[in-house]
Amino acid sequence: MTDRPYVLLKAAVSVDGYLDDSSAQRLLLSSPEDFAAVDELRAGVDAILVGASTLRADNPRLMVRSAQLRQKRLADGLPETPAKVTISRSIDLDPQLPFFTTGDCDKIVYVPDAAAGTAGQRLGAVAHIVGAGDPISLPKVLADLHRRGIRRLMIEGGSTVHTQFLADGLVDEIRLSIAPFFVGDSSAPRLAGDAAFPFGSGRRMHLAQVSHEGDCVIVRYLLGEPADKP
Repeated sequence: MTDRPYVLLKAAVSVDGYLDDSSAQRLLLSSPEDFAAVDELRAGVDAILVGASTLRADNPRLMVRSAQLRQKRLADGLPETPAKVTISRSIDLDPQLPFFTTGDCDKIVYVPDAAAGTAGQRLGAVAHIVGAGDPISLPKVLADLHRRGIRRLMIEGGSTVHTQFLADGLVDEIRLSIAPFFVGDSSAPRLAGDAAFPFGSGRRMHLAQVSHEGDCVIVRYLLGEPADKP
């Protein structure tokens, strides 16, 4: 992978595969121990990517929470928190979102080429605006991130972004946290939607690790060839 970052898709789901429920309040799936483990994962990557719908719905800061981990990044000559990345087709994003206003790090918004000018007027003061094709090309997004020095990228949702990256064969590793309860709500978002995925029943992913963090089971799958393993 000389032209794109190593892509880690991180998600927490219920036993029946949901990322959230359909209520207005965000559903907390991870245990306290898993939240701490994910903070370490964040501290170890160069950038974190979420979709624009996730920004609007969950309002995440995407910061490394631990002061100790932030200090270690600074001691290593890195920004205190990884770069923040989003993909927006509608550019309907508020520049006052914590995604933009928190963290001394790069914020990058990938938009369709035709929307780059408008996006620049709306968000150019708080983020780097990059046209990535029309429609947006995920390989172009990854190639641009690589040119910016991003070597490890973590994807944190939501379902549409997961589906697109997985269907395009652009994920190298999945780190799945499984919470010990059901959601049972067909209107709620699942880990991924309908698509033709490269890894179906005829091509199984490589199970790299099974562990637990508190009461959550953690499963790691590798999707690349053996030479691609970190």
